Amino acid sequence: MTAAAPPRLALDQTAALTRKITLASVAVAAVLVSIKGGVWLISGSVALLASAADSGLDLLASLVTFFAVRYATTPPDAEHRFGHGKAEAFASLVQAGLVFASAALIGREAIMGVIAPKPIANEGWAIIVMAVSTVLTGALIYAQTLVLRRTASVAVAGDRAHYASDLASNMIALLGIAATVLFGWGQVDALAGLAVAALLIWSAVGVFREASNQLMDRELPDAERDRIVELARADPAIKGVHSLRTRASGPFVYIELQIELDPDQSLEAAHDKIIACENRVLTEFPAADIIIHADPKGRAAPHEGAFARASRV
Repeated sequence: MTAAAPPRLALDQTAALTRKITLASVAVAAVLVSIKGGVWLISGSVALLASAADSGLDLLASLVTFFAVRYATTPPDAEHRFGHGKAEAFASLVQAGLVFASAALIGREAIMGVIAPKPIANEGWAIIVMAVSTVLTGALIYAQTLVLRRTASVAVAGDRAHYASDLASNMIALLGIAATVLFGWGQVDALAGLAVAALLIWSAVGVFREASNQLMDRELPDAERDRIVELARADPAIKGVHSLRTRASGPFVYIELQIELDPDQSLEAAHDKIIACENRVLTEFPAADIIIHADPKGRAAPHEGAFARASRV
């Protein structure tokens, strides 16, 4: 049995949460770039440079996300009648590209460090800054996770993926620096940088996959589709539901379905049942745009047009 889907938030609630968390993301990234860059200048750690470069690109990605979530919630206009929600997915694609670029830069520096390892100076400061970075990143990921439990923002999910890889990279860099300092294993620092690059590539693939799902209008999760059907059929007067089609676009959800009604009732009565059905769905999907088509019971025409075979319900 499919797990129950939690109700979605209203657009203003989603917008408020995503704006706050993306502002926090920008602030954390700016702090991390500053402290990592400063300590790298005096330590020379390749792993620290890798982490600083990653945080620099994360700052750029966080800024893109910061503006994208605000643009995504702007009302539809004459040129964009379906709204601007896919701005979030485009922001995620930018994030994925930046993570790939970061991985390439880090990989290059790490390979050079393996070939010609350099000693780490002021290693105490390097360890301190990585520890502080790990704490800040962990706190941000926790806050992002809380937001994602209440929203379905693909842009915030992509940003969290960045910082999750940052958390792993910080810990790897910290271990690499510590191993170099304690045991004199100069190449461990560079090998830690290579591990960071691998983690970033893995993270970028996940971000790209989530963004492409929205851009390709992938159906909502089965739990949410099942809930939409359940809400629609809550009225005994609705004899059946079919041809359900759904998609997400940033904070918005688009729902199309056909319902079967008693063919002997008046058009006004049928209209009232359609409006009541729409309102039931809106109680749990308040940021949805809903189109409901009514068919007479037992005489529903098959879904025609270019997507006739795509109907699942």
